[in-house]
Amino acid sequence: MAEQLPYSEKVMDHFTNPRNVGEIANPDGVGTVGNPVCGDVMKMFLKIENDTIVDVKFKTFGCGAAVATSSMVTEMVKGKSIKEALQITNNAVAEALGGLPPKKLHCSVLAEEALRSALVDYYTKKGLAVPFEYKKHAHQGETCL
Repeated sequence: MAEQLPYSEKVMDHFTNPRNVGEIANPDGVGTVGNPVCGDVMKMFLKIENDTIVDVKFKTFGCGAAVATSSMVTEMVKGKSIKEALQITNNAVAEALGGLPPKKLHCSVLAEEALRSALVDYYTKKGLAVPFEYKKHAHQGETCL
């Protein structure tokens, strides 16, 4: 019998009713992270005006926790300045969802990385230096590290 993971009501709500799903036409930044080997791939689209994230959308291929963390991070950054958005960590995403099972914490890491990857793209397109450190987490075999 398959193991049932204990998800919070908020995780289930964001999984069954995800917010901000889709693409943005002519986005200012696009970030894609993940690995089909571990089963989760997230793509985030940003529209930025005057250093404020005015719109954000996502497309995620993955488990319920991957969809929920993608949805939650979009809600957390919409209307925020880039500086405020960069303060959002994977732990903050997991907390906002009422927690995640240990086996699913990598989904919150991917959500943070998708946001940062889209911001890297934004700065790169503008020809500006990226004002923060960005590194993707490692994948080894079928395990996200």
